[in-house]
Amino acid sequence: MHKFEESVYRLVVETSTNLPGDVRQAIKAAQEAEDSATRAGLSLSTIATNIEMAECNVSPICQDTGMPTFIVHTPVGANQIVMKQQIRNAIARATKDGKLRTNSVDSLTGGNTGDNLGPGTPVIHFEQWEKDDIDVRLILKGGGCENKNIQYSLPAELEGLGKAGRDLDGIRKCIMHAVYQAQGQGCSAGFIGVGIGGDRTTGYELAKQQLFRRVDDTNPIPELQQLEEYVMENANKLGIGTMGFGGAVTLLGCKAGVMNRLPASFFVSVAYNCWAYRRQGVLLSAETGDIKEWLYPEGGQISMKASADETAAQAAANAERREVRLTTPLTEEQVRSLRVGDIVIIDGEMHTGRDALHKHLIDHDSPVDLNGAVIYHCGPVMLKDEQGWHVKAAGPTTSIREEPYQGDIIKKFGIRAVIGKGGMGAKTLAALREHGAVYLNAIGGAAQYYAECFKQVNGVDFMEFGIPEAMWHLQTEGFAAIVTMDAHGNSLHADVERDSLAKLGQFKEPVFK
Repeated sequence: MHKFEESVYRLVVETSTNLPGDVRQAIKAAQEAEDSATRAGLSLSTIATNIEMAECNVSPICQDTGMPTFIVHTPVGANQIVMKQQIRNAIARATKDGKLRTNSVDSLTGGNTGDNLGPGTPVIHFEQWEKDDIDVRLILKGGGCENKNIQYSLPAELEGLGKAGRDLDGIRKCIMHAVYQAQGQGCSAGFIGVGIGGDRTTGYELAKQQLFRRVDDTNPIPELQQLEEYVMENANKLGIGTMGFGGAVTLLGCKAGVMNRLPASFFVSVAYNCWAYRRQGVLLSAETGDIKEWLYPEGGQISMKASADETAAQAAANAERREVRLTTPLTEEQVRSLRVGDIVIIDGEMHTGRDALHKHLIDHDSPVDLNGAVIYHCGPVMLKDEQGWHVKAAGPTTSIREEPYQGDIIKKFGIRAVIGKGGMGAKTLAALREHGAVYLNAIGGAAQYYAECFKQVNGVDFMEFGIPEAMWHLQTEGFAAIVTMDAHGNSLHADVERDSLAKLGQFKEPVFK
């Protein structure tokens, strides 16, 4: 087993940087189903480009490399203590090499361990089996989609759908509601795993286990096969679309599993996964630890490069859009001229800021002048060498977490633009209108696409918060995002949510007999 640790390291790198072939196929099908001239079509084109860039650069597809979760099947007699330590070593090495972001944070102090090791990190599940080889599977599920997981206790009253009872129709309603409530905040178009039954803990575990199934498989249980097919056909009628911009494709995969439950409890648990569906597996020799087989189609088998016709159609669509190029710092006049749907291309310095920074700025001054500034909701992957810091991955994080702070910070510091994903709420929208600012939606998960826009790291503050939460000052060139909340009280996110709620109502009536 002298090769086990190296094989796990290769698995971690492959999972983080190269999207599997079955997932790529689902995204390509979404591109074909979506009108390339729409915002959703533009987003899918960016996603496809990012997938290719991550593979070529051997860099993280998304800057949020998630919670590493392993399921390991071992022969009887395998030393799981040694294997667990070698998995931890591989995780620490991958983090040092910039293949994983430093994501393990002490829940009491907020301190970042810096190596992705700590109580509960990584998650490792061992199971014995009667085969001679070792099966190691890994999923990297980021925080943005993890936050959109949801669990229902039946019977329940669901918004837009009415009563969900303890039957297959009740389960169906829960799944449809789960897709609706995620909107674009989980980086749609996405995949869902559904756990039916169990208790609160095992129900969620079962839901996440479904994400290890292949996208193109068929459920062996007829009722669940029918349920999965129904959801795939009808969830895309909600019109939520990629990134929540509206569109024809909202869901890329639905997998459901079932287990027994207590008579008094009936849980339906849904694990939502973003389009950056990073899971892979290897079959290893129990004697040497060498990789014998990759368990999911390798990413390089399916190219995401656009055809000549797709490139031409996208160019024509871009030519019809209103595009505005701005250099920071921004003026109120520039910002108030923008409208929902405009593409804004930013040059100049912007500043990253996430949860820790927003909380800090409420009661403290900023270390830099933020009047006219652009704040980017981003926790980048950063590496340092003799030349200094370099941005290795830098897509947006989910903005709604900053809703309690954002309006006050815009007012306090004179910020003119906020960039993130998934949109923000009524309090921020009111502040944008009152103080003259906009919200720009970047494409969630497109960490390589946006990393190329950062030409230099001008400085950093609050490193004590950890690399993802620090305030990075980045020199930017050609950073493109879409205005989805403007200074005139308009919000694309509110419009899509309202429209999808109305469409959800068509699924009230029973379907299964």
